[in-house]
Amino acid sequence: MAWLLALMMFLAPALGWPNEELLQDTLKSIIVSFSALLAAGLLCWQMRNRREPLRWHPVLWLPLALMAYALGSMAWSHAYLAGVEAVRWFVFAVLLWVGLNTLSQKNLPLLAWGIHAGAAVASLWAALQFWAEWSFFAQGPPPASTFVNRNFFAEFAVCTLPFGALLLARARRSSAIGLLAASLGLVIVAILMTGTRAALLALWVQVLVVLPLLAWRCRGQLAIAGWSRGLRVLAAATLLATVAGLGLIPSGNGKILAEGRGTTALERGFKRTQSIHPADSSLAVRMLMWRATLRVIEARPLGGVGAGAWENDVPLYQEPGAQLETDYYVHNEFLQLIAEYGLVGWAFLLALSAWLLRCAWRAWRAPGGREDGDLPWRAVALASLLVLFIVSNIGFPWRMAATGALFALCLAILAATEAAQPLRWSPLIAKGALAATGLCLALAAFITQRAVEAESKIVQATRIAYTISASGTPNDPKWFAARREMLALLREGVAINPHYRKITPLVADELASWGDWRNATWIWESVLSSRPNIVAILCNAARGHASTGDPAKAWAYLEKARSIQPRAPAVQSLEVILLARAGKTDKALQLAHEALAQGNYDYDLINAAFILAWRAGDTAMVLRTMEVRMARWPNTRAQGYVQLGTYYATELRDEQKALDSFRRGLAEMSPEQRLAMRSQIPPQYHQALGYQMSSSSK
Repeated sequence: MAWLLALMMFLAPALGWPNEELLQDTLKSIIVSFSALLAAGLLCWQMRNRREPLRWHPVLWLPLALMAYALGSMAWSHAYLAGVEAVRWFVFAVLLWVGLNTLSQKNLPLLAWGIHAGAAVASLWAALQFWAEWSFFAQGPPPASTFVNRNFFAEFAVCTLPFGALLLARARRSSAIGLLAASLGLVIVAILMTGTRAALLALWVQVLVVLPLLAWRCRGQLAIAGWSRGLRVLAAATLLATVAGLGLIPSGNGKILAEGRGTTALERGFKRTQSIHPADSSLAVRMLMWRATLRVIEARPLGGVGAGAWENDVPLYQEPGAQLETDYYVHNEFLQLIAEYGLVGWAFLLALSAWLLRCAWRAWRAPGGREDGDLPWRAVALASLLVLFIVSNIGFPWRMAATGALFALCLAILAATEAAQPLRWSPLIAKGALAATGLCLALAAFITQRAVEAESKIVQATRIAYTISASGTPNDPKWFAARREMLALLREGVAINPHYRKITPLVADELASWGDWRNATWIWESVLSSRPNIVAILCNAARGHASTGDPAKAWAYLEKARSIQPRAPAVQSLEVILLARAGKTDKALQLAHEALAQGNYDYDLINAAFILAWRAGDTAMVLRTMEVRMARWPNTRAQGYVQLGTYYATELRDEQKALDSFRRGLAEMSPEQRLAMRSQIPPQYHQALGYQMSSSSK
């Protein structure tokens, strides 16, 4: 079982998927879930004839309480999201229980090797991505190793450092000391490469305070105290040479260099550390989420909004005028737990904090003799948890499979080194536990198959959509077969998992840009059936129904969006569009004037106001809206000048201004765009603009 746990902690961070058809954390969740269940099954099998009690610890009640709350909240909150949370805490509790009954001084080094080796291999992948733009694993901004997001990787890697440091301090042979010092240096360099500031803060806290303090406190149990001068020089020189040598190699990744945050790992790490500031834009975004979450807690202080339901309910508590969720998670595990679980979340945090503080106090006050071999392991588990809690204040590492597993195992290490309570056991109970484990494995296999199939189909559909859009001719008949395949894949994926809302709206947006409002609308509505409070998607669905001739549904969606965020730009622009379609142009133009005066507008509102002003003969409004559009969305300047030229030519009959506007617009276009624009310019201007509309013009 210890081998299985160590293998899990190696494979979860070390393995990744080469494309996006299987998301990286889905793969890691599969590894962790099956490993936890297999370990539990193996434990029950080995204890099948045992009558003596197994071990139990009160800390196990904490994840079980969250699991019970999540199961209960399925009845009154978002059932799917609560079910996902229940499964997450169940796997957490299984890992904690198996670790409690498995881990000991004898096999803890094996687990530590698995944790450190997994972090080292993941760091190697990150280093290759930083130096050579190695792109084997699908990911976002590099270097993310196998974690799709470099923040996720850095937050995991920084939590593993205490285990690597303890292995180094326990090593006695020069070969092991050299290997561990070099691999520990590699992990540190990889963290610097990410530039993730939460992980960097946790790194400096460890390097400057925590690890030196633990080395001093546990010196009586560590081999480092008996190292010769040569071994100490070897360890220090290897570690420093690795960090300095690898940290000074410049990046060869164009995406990283384009960020302007440093060309080497050391420069990047120090620059990003210095940029930590309350006025930072990234922190400002998190502050928006935290303020919204505090409003959630204020509104639902006792019962919370339901397990996992923060992303479903937070649109109701966002800043006035917000129309998109800032993110799917709070980026603060403690706030999210309280917002979702209410008093149960408070009880979890207070009980866990009290226990960990007691563990820390007992470790500090322990005699520390050579016979106390548990002391270093308690210290390392506490150090890892301290680092985890630091990054949990501005991230969501508990929800990442590998980091969540490390969380559970650190608690298991602490529980295993304390006096445990007896857990009643017998051959009959063992058989029941084995049967339950078998059922859980079968259910896990079924969920895995369905999850992989759903993700694969949805991602394939998204790829096809982007390919069609990139062609520039999405409505060409040559794409009809691909579009049918795309829609079939998407329908099949949504049928398997109708709650998968992070990718499907991307396809809907592409369909809408092609003018296929009918198919775009059913996708948006599939999202709203699971997450009904997202203002931007409510407005999109309303536009879809307005475009397909169903104004009643369009107005119904508008009213729903307005009840959530009456001042959202998307809501105001939608009302202008619907009023214009209903023939109430005067009222629509009045609302557009008000929105423009207040600075509360979006691209759609500006476009609608431009058209309405044109039809109403309001020249001042025509010029004002186009001026605002070209300034706010400069990529529309070329098209904007052509539209103004057409307005001057057809409405004001000012040939000189029309010609000047056409020339300015064409000057900002490529030769191919100029040729395509020919049909939009009145024929009488073609001769004067002939040289600009030629494919050979510069």
